[in-house]
Order: sequence, then structure tokens, then C-alpha cells
Amino acid sequence: MTEENTKRKRILLADDHFIVARGLVEILEESYDLVGIAKDGVEMVKMATELKPELIVADISMPNLNGIDALKELKKKNSEIKVVFLTMHDEPAYARRAIDAGASGFVVKSSAPDELAQAISLAFAGGIYISPSIQKKIDESQPSADDFTADDLTKRQKEILQLLSHGKSAKEIASDLNISSRTVEFHKYRIMKMLGIDSSAGLVRFAIKQGIAEV
Repeated sequence: MTEENTKRKRILLADDHFIVARGLVEILEESYDLVGIAKDGVEMVKMATELKPELIVADISMPNLNGIDALKELKKKNSEIKVVFLTMHDEPAYARRAIDAGASGFVVKSSAPDELAQAISLAFAGGIYISPSIQKKIDESQPSADDFTADDLTKRQKEILQLLSHGKSAKEIASDLNISSRTVEFHKYRIMKMLGIDSSAGLVRFAIKQGIAEV
């Protein structure tokens, strides 16, 4: 490995389709140090543990262990690992599952190559990227808070909602949880969209009703 490569961000690729993986190499190798290619979810976990990349670009549908479950396994070992999913799945449900599991990005394979570049850059900056076509579908859905309970929220979402209910700002929450303010705002936005709530006061009422926060 050259001295130049050691200064670049380290990325692991995970995709069981060789042609896709090689295409990713061609797109990313000029800007990043590509440490390897995992061919399934189990290998993704193993290689990430051994090679310690800073970010993984992964497919969701892979043999032996899917990408989302592989991410969950990795988060148990390293909560700071960043994963950007590049997938054929264009259903909002997959995006929600991926982000709720801790993904930093969700890009559909039909997107232009620069979308993946944007997703990776935003992930390294502490943000979360979702392909606009998927985000539009998420925005168009109109759920109701009555359709959800506290069990539908992730641990991180509950933590943020509890701190919001205590009157803390995004900056204060970010400091408490050791994450970026942008990530806090994204989770708040996701919770509001999921619950169909359009105000912070509505979030507080939901938190109190569900026992996430006390009166």
C-alpha cells in the first residue's frame, strides 16, 4: 500500500455480483483506498472486523446473511462503522429498515454514479443520504401516530425523542449521544415523518403517551 493510500479513507465493498463490484472499484478507486470485496454478508462482517474500513458500500440482498443483518452484527462490535447501501430495492420499507439499523446511506442502483459519491461524502461528514426517488416516496406516505407504539422506534430514536422531550436542542443531544447535529435532525425528521407528526410539541405528546418521557 502506498503512502498516498494510507491517507485516504478506507472502504470495503460487499456485493455478490462480480460485475457490480468491479464497476464500483472503477468508480471509487481514484478517491478511496479499497481494502477488499466481500461476496456475502458473513464475509462482510469478517472482513470488516479484520480490515477495519471506515465505510462499507454494500448490497442488501446477499447470500448467507443479508446486508442489513450484517450491519446489525457490525454495529454490535463497532457502533461507529458507516455503511452505505447500494441496492436494487426501491421500496421505502427497505430504506426505513436500513436507516433504522444504522445505515448512513441508501442508494438505488438505478441512480447516477454521482449519487453514490454524494452518499459516501455525506456519510463521512456524519450525515445520512437517501436517494431522492426513495425519499419522495417516503414523504408522500401519510401515516398516523396512532398506528405506532414505542416498539416501532429504534433505540437511538427513543433516546433522541426522550432528550427532545426534556427540552434539549439538537446540538445538546448530539453532544450527549456523541453524534452529529445533522444526524439528530435527520432522526427527528424521520420520526416525525413516520408518525405523521408535524411539530415538536406533537413529538413530546407521543413520547409521554408511550412512556418514553415523563410529564
